[in-house]
Amino acid sequence: MAAPLVVPGRSATGSGASGRAAARPYLGIGLKVLSALAFTLMSAGVKILAERFPTGEIVFFRCFIAIAPLLLWLRWQGSVRDAVRTRNLKGHVLRSIIGACGMFAGFAGLSFLPLSDAVAIGYASPILVVVLAAVVLRERVQAYRWAGVSVGFLGVLITLAPHLEFGGAGGGGATGALFAILAAGCSAAATIQVRKLTGTERTGAIVLYFFLFTSLLGLSTLALGWRMPGLFDLALFVVVGVLGGIGQILLTESYRHGDASLVAPFEYTTMLWSVLIGWFVFGQLPTLSIAVGGGIVAVAGVFVVWRERRLVVERAREAAAGGARAG
Repeated sequence: MAAPLVVPGRSATGSGASGRAAARPYLGIGLKVLSALAFTLMSAGVKILAERFPTGEIVFFRCFIAIAPLLLWLRWQGSVRDAVRTRNLKGHVLRSIIGACGMFAGFAGLSFLPLSDAVAIGYASPILVVVLAAVVLRERVQAYRWAGVSVGFLGVLITLAPHLEFGGAGGGGATGALFAILAAGCSAAATIQVRKLTGTERTGAIVLYFFLFTSLLGLSTLALGWRMPGLFDLALFVVVGVLGGIGQILLTESYRHGDASLVAPFEYTTMLWSVLIGWFVFGQLPTLSIAVGGGIVAVAGVFVVWRERRLVVERAREAAAGGARAG
């Protein structure tokens, strides 16, 4: 749902933000929860639009309109010029292609699935990130992470089961589930590419180039046939784009004010928002398998982050104790 922007353990801006990360942790949590709400509302708007408009058209408006709030935010920070500078244009293109494929697949999935189902299946993305980090980045993945991945994978299978005819849903549900799991895979791959880009690129550049390239990819589908939106639909397109841009900014700012290991688990509040919005807007409630499967994935994810935070605290204590002995 949300394009990956901030890499745990790195500064939110690529410079000195991490020193302030723990200063206002509750503000970081609040911003993260608001970003989850913004992205869930955006997804609800996409689901409404997907009933009448092609996916490429929705992707274009979502990314092109989101550029405006992003540029305003960068201007407020005084970093617009820095945002357009890049040392790795090919890396941005690759990240954009992967991310755009994920966005196309995710939006297509929303046209077939209830909102809460699409959100729950999307929880597979962090699990896949751990696997790809070990395979692609050659990161050393400790046993507790693999345990979390194994449990989380079980939750994903439970979530997918009714949509793959194991539980009898079949039809469009199976198509939507396949699109949603493809979107999760692309999101995980995009996260790995973002980790590579953060070595030389600033967050603003990563987001701006993603929006620009994805807008162009969405625009390229014009030849396949777009529909002219009426006033209501045009307003909804604008709302979707603005929510996407604001959600991206809130996400970035949340990691500026709170440690990644503290803030990241609040991504799972998207399930709460999706259930409420799905109920009141679409008259849909999650099935038992979605609730159980999504809950298992969320618990596995929170466990991994909690364990990671404990290790960071323990290492910091050991380093402090070692420094005190040396002094």
